[in-house]
Amino acid sequence: MTSRAEIDDAYANAAHIPGGMEYPARWAAAASAFRAAHPPEEIAYGPGARQRLDLFRPEGAPKGAVVFVHGGFWKAFDKSAWSHLAAGALARGWAVAMPSYTLAPEARISAMTDEIETGIGAVAERVAGPLRLTGHSAGGHLVARMACADRAPGWRERVARIVPISPLSDLRPLMGASMNDDLRLDREEAEAESPVLQEQVDLPMTVWVGAAERPAFLDQARWLAEARGCDMVEDPGRHHFDVIEALAEPESPLTRAVLA
Repeated sequence: MTSRAEIDDAYANAAHIPGGMEYPARWAAAASAFRAAHPPEEIAYGPGARQRLDLFRPEGAPKGAVVFVHGGFWKAFDKSAWSHLAAGALARGWAVAMPSYTLAPEARISAMTDEIETGIGAVAERVAGPLRLTGHSAGGHLVARMACADRAPGWRERVARIVPISPLSDLRPLMGASMNDDLRLDREEAEAESPVLQEQVDLPMTVWVGAAERPAFLDQARWLAEARGCDMVEDPGRHHFDVIEALAEPESPLTRAVLA
C-alpha cells in the first residue's frame, strides 16, 4: 500500500525543480509588471470575495476570448500571479480572461468547478466570438471538467479548443495525500470530479505536459488524453513550473496550440 509520504512526494514539484521555491515570487513580479502596462478590467462573476476575474482586451475588436485557469492544487494562488501569461494570445488579437475562484478548505472542488463554469459564462457575455480554454495543473483539471457530459453550460457550443496543461485528471490518488486534509475529497466526489471517469463531450482538446515533469503528472496527462482520445504533447525539457511560460510568447508552440 502506498504511504501518504510517498503520495505527497509523487505530486511534489518545488522540491524536485532547481530553484523551485523561487518561482512564485518571479511569477508575481512578472504579472505585476504586465498589469501595470496592460491594466485589466476586473469583473465580479459572483458574490464571493474570490469570484473575480481579470479581462485583458487587445487593441481593436478581439477575435474571441482565451480563459486561463490557474493552478495551485485548488488551495493556493489567485488571478493576480499569472497576468503576464496573457501576453501571447493578447498580441495575436485575443481577449484573455483569468479568473480567481474560492480555494480549499473554504470550498470543495465541486464548488470550484461550478464557479469556473459561471466565470467563463461571464466572459462569454462580454466577448463575442469563440472561446478557448486553458489551465494549469488544478486549473487544467477545471477546464477539462468543462468538457464532461455532466456539465451543461450554455456557452459550450462556442468553445473552439481546450488545452489542459499538466492537468490533474483522476483525483482518486489524491485522497491519500496530505493535501486532502484541505481538499476533503471522499470517494464520491473524487470520482465525480475526475474528468477521466466522466462521459466526454466532443470538443477539440490537446493535453499539454512538460516532458521533464514528475511521473505522476505525466501519468495524469496521459490518462486524460486516453480518456478523450486526443493528442498529448510532451514539451521537451519543460517541468511543472516552466511549462506555462510559453503562453507569454505569441508564436510559441503552446500558444499556437491554444489558438489552433
